[in-house]
Amino acid sequence: MSIPIAIPSLGEEEAAAVREAILSGWVTQGPKVKAFEDTFARLVDARFAVAVSSCTTALHLALRAVGVSPGDVVLTVSHSFIATANSVRHCGAEPLFVDIDPTNLNMSPAALEQWLVNGFEERDGSYWLRDLSITANLPESPLNRIGNPKGRLAAVLIVHQVGNPADMTALLALAKRWNVPLVEDAACAIGSRISLDGGSTFQPVGKPIGDAVCFSFHPRKVITTGDGGMITTDDEKIDRRFRLERQHGMDVSDLGRHSSSTVIIESYSTTGYNYRMTDMQGAMGLAQLKRLDGIIERRRQIADRYRALLSGVKGLTLLAEPAWARYNWQSFLVFLDDTSLQKPVMQAMLDKGISLRRGIMCAHRESPYRAGWSGASLSASERATDTGLIIPLYPDMTDEQIETVAGELTRTVSRS
Repeated sequence: MSIPIAIPSLGEEEAAAVREAILSGWVTQGPKVKAFEDTFARLVDARFAVAVSSCTTALHLALRAVGVSPGDVVLTVSHSFIATANSVRHCGAEPLFVDIDPTNLNMSPAALEQWLVNGFEERDGSYWLRDLSITANLPESPLNRIGNPKGRLAAVLIVHQVGNPADMTALLALAKRWNVPLVEDAACAIGSRISLDGGSTFQPVGKPIGDAVCFSFHPRKVITTGDGGMITTDDEKIDRRFRLERQHGMDVSDLGRHSSSTVIIESYSTTGYNYRMTDMQGAMGLAQLKRLDGIIERRRQIADRYRALLSGVKGLTLLAEPAWARYNWQSFLVFLDDTSLQKPVMQAMLDKGISLRRGIMCAHRESPYRAGWSGASLSASERATDTGLIIPLYPDMTDEQIETVAGELTRTVSRS
């Protein structure tokens, strides 16, 4: 029996929706994208939702919209897919990495506060990096290619890693105290929920807590449009900027022009991008949203079964869901006590036909960010990467497959 790490949950409804879009003759951004945006905004209780080509482009637009400019710095986590850090550099800015809380794999509020207190000084109403030498040996850093001024703290970029909500109550309080915009990388977090009052009431991730929230629809995520992304915000000004910049700076959409009964000549007020989503993707997204509740319910069932089967296995540690969060279980991670066992365990499981993945990467270990890193300690991030294993979890898994994965993992770790 071969068990992959993930399979997207797609069926005849999605195929029919895409076919309808193709046969309509409208395949680029159009009515299906608009309907997808409107439905998504209602789902997460946001005023606005803007569909784009990927979560990376969503992050780029979001950071630009909150004021991240060339020469600035953004506090974020290294413990994330490298696109998080790359999106900062796309703005001509530099990511500075904050360590994680190992209990939820997200930015540690204590580590963020330490960075803010010790790493920055106030000048002229903004906060500036005290020591620019942190980036001196990073050959790809934009800060080493521009003149002064540089090092202004422009944003905090939070990641809800593998769909596990970050401690937004504490993180938002810090962002407000330092008067810095907050953007949420919720690439994996559609369907997750968070409480800001300790667990009495919950709201969906995507209802903006900061300035903007960015999602991914890559096939490894909870729902997919093949690829694609979404940005939500409650700020009308930011929403207008998203819509302008995603389509070359054009002041009216294709849908607006083609549905008008009068001639419209568009104008271009800024240098924009081609970050549009196609109507075929929008149609697929609408079909996926109809099944989202069932997809999340099945993921939580599988996670509960894994927790029952793997709790108490010597040599393994599992994540606990806090009272203030409801995980969508985009991925299920286990953590080995021994860092030397990660690759051998993965290979032994692969030999049995079961695909695993290592823990979430650390961007500061990769070439564009590695050379000369001299910032804060990232020991918790590194340990999570070195001990973490992502095991198969997808809605169409059978109970037999779940039992097989848990049983083989238990036996493999016990023999190691």
